[in-house]
Amino acid sequence: MKLKELPGSLWTAWKLKRLPKKQLVSPQQPRIPVIVSLTSIPSRLDTLHLVIRSLLAQTHLAEKILLWLHKDLESKIPSSLTMLVSDIFEIHYVDMTCSHRKLVHSLTLYPEKIIVTCDDDLMYNPSWLQRLYKDHLIYPDRIIAHECRMIAYNNQGALLNYDQWKTQIEPGVSSPWMMPIGYGGVLYPPGVLHPDVTRADLYLALAPRADDLWFKAMSYLNGTITQRSQQPGQKPTPIAGSQKVSLKHTNVRENGNYEQWQAICDHYQIQGR
Repeated sequence: MKLKELPGSLWTAWKLKRLPKKQLVSPQQPRIPVIVSLTSIPSRLDTLHLVIRSLLAQTHLAEKILLWLHKDLESKIPSSLTMLVSDIFEIHYVDMTCSHRKLVHSLTLYPEKIIVTCDDDLMYNPSWLQRLYKDHLIYPDRIIAHECRMIAYNNQGALLNYDQWKTQIEPGVSSPWMMPIGYGGVLYPPGVLHPDVTRADLYLALAPRADDLWFKAMSYLNGTITQRSQQPGQKPTPIAGSQKVSLKHTNVRENGNYEQWQAICDHYQIQGR
């Protein structure tokens, strides 16, 4: 977290903490026919309620919010989180520990539903979900994401380092080579991913620390286009103290994303542009 983000983070957290549960899940809230799905790790349990509160405080509420945790955490959930459990927000416990569980379990449980993934260390703007869904209604067969990068190759078709995959600034752009970035939120319509998406033996071997890359490969193999939303809005607000443990170090700074994408491409014989 950048120092300049701290005041906004503390202010947003303070506002969310003040919202009573009755107000967070109101019968008057408009509903959107999607499942919001996420996962988390032990070091973020104490701040995770802020993420869930931001998802419950949306202008348009999801049908369900599913949190996937390792079964060892079942007795360690803080009351700040359990008090939010309802017919909307559910906590599920599984054996898996990798970040891919944010999507794969929900795909299995709700194969015919639209699933939106998000991260566990951010607070989301109240219109976040509605803006994703609005674009889905226009482009129902595409994956919609607020934040994206373009996978980059040189003129000879060789993969470039991850730091050369340009962040997409222009709203509404689309490409088969566009990679959704999970922290901004990603909407997956049913049937847009290759059947291998839930094969743990493959994603743990090829991309064990890069769920974004795995899901991108599964959409590419299925011929699905990714589109940046037409109204990305402001970036989600980081939660103070929640990002001490992160995959960013190995995946970005140590070029782990390059290595894992190359492994996926080698396995599936995906050719560069």
